[in-house]
Amino acid sequence: MKLAFINGELWTVSQGIVQEGTILLENGKITAMGQNLVLPADAKVIDIKGKIVTPGLIDSHSHVGVMEESIGWAGDDVNECTDPNTAQVRALDGINPGDKGFEDCLHGGVTTVQVGPGSGNVIGGEMLVLKTAGTIVDHMVLKPLSGLKAALGENPKNVYGGMKKMPSTRMGTAAVLRNALLEAQTYGKKKAEGKEQATDMRKENLLKVLSRQIPLRVHAHRADDIATAIRIADEFQIEITLEHCTEGDKIAELIAEKKIYAAVGPTLSSKSKVELKDMGYQTPVLLNKAGVQFSIITDHPIIPETYLHIAAGLAVREGLPEDTALRAITEVPAKMLGLYDRIGSLEVGKDADLVVWSEDPFEFMSKVCYTVINGEIVWQGGKQ
Repeated sequence: MKLAFINGELWTVSQGIVQEGTILLENGKITAMGQNLVLPADAKVIDIKGKIVTPGLIDSHSHVGVMEESIGWAGDDVNECTDPNTAQVRALDGINPGDKGFEDCLHGGVTTVQVGPGSGNVIGGEMLVLKTAGTIVDHMVLKPLSGLKAALGENPKNVYGGMKKMPSTRMGTAAVLRNALLEAQTYGKKKAEGKEQATDMRKENLLKVLSRQIPLRVHAHRADDIATAIRIADEFQIEITLEHCTEGDKIAELIAEKKIYAAVGPTLSSKSKVELKDMGYQTPVLLNKAGVQFSIITDHPIIPETYLHIAAGLAVREGLPEDTALRAITEVPAKMLGLYDRIGSLEVGKDADLVVWSEDPFEFMSKVCYTVINGEIVWQGGKQ
């Protein structure tokens, strides 16, 4: 189907704002964009005069589908807390496309999410990227392996400290992570030498981190935990991203110097534990001033996906430039996920994922009028 939105204000992210613009979608891609376009006779045309069009929003850190809403323990498959190192598990195998959280995505204009295990384990398992509309998770997948989840700080030490086993301290957590990487290095050397050994799924995934095929995406709130993540990354020469980065503002210059991406949030939530005591919107503002590239996240269901744009809007209220906030939920997460060639901006040739807003998406009263994924309208509502 050919679908055209006409007379809208196109916030392209990469090419500025196009007033009274038209965007044409065909076969799941953006095929034309600009002013005064001649449209195919068989295109379905929707006039959106007075409304704003943005790329589909991207949440680079979510647990939608694997930590289901409204279900409790029966739908909580986010942490396999039976061993501090579960590098072999896949978030893919725990995702329910019927989770109400996916409806939240569509209502909030979130068209792409990175989903991963939680932070109960030092190494949690495989993460992936998927589009937010569909009934079979395998058909929704955009990138089947986008990183390996790891965690520092309170969560893993609380889980295993309560079991009276390692790690029960931050020292122990770092040691478990180092040891797992060292064991994978040894495994990889033996494999390269042709020495027979049983395949170990945990070590195979850690080899992908060690060879920089995928990043280690490290949950770290406190500044000292962030510094530990950077220290270990330097030791093993691996690529990392900083997930949450709550106190990143305290060591912003170090993060900028290392050119590490950060996924900041969920700032629109309570200070539910000690390591969140200094949480606030000063973090994205000061990271931006230091030159750090970051996304803004929900950590759904901590913040429902519906409110990703509101979380970014609150950062604008506290001093983050509006164009930076928009990039933090479109372009930057697309680059963090290695998918900027397909998503993250309105450009000809990219996936036809977009959102039509009733007004400025960072305004509290703004509503989603249309959510479009792969050229199909998957949600319609708001102020028409």
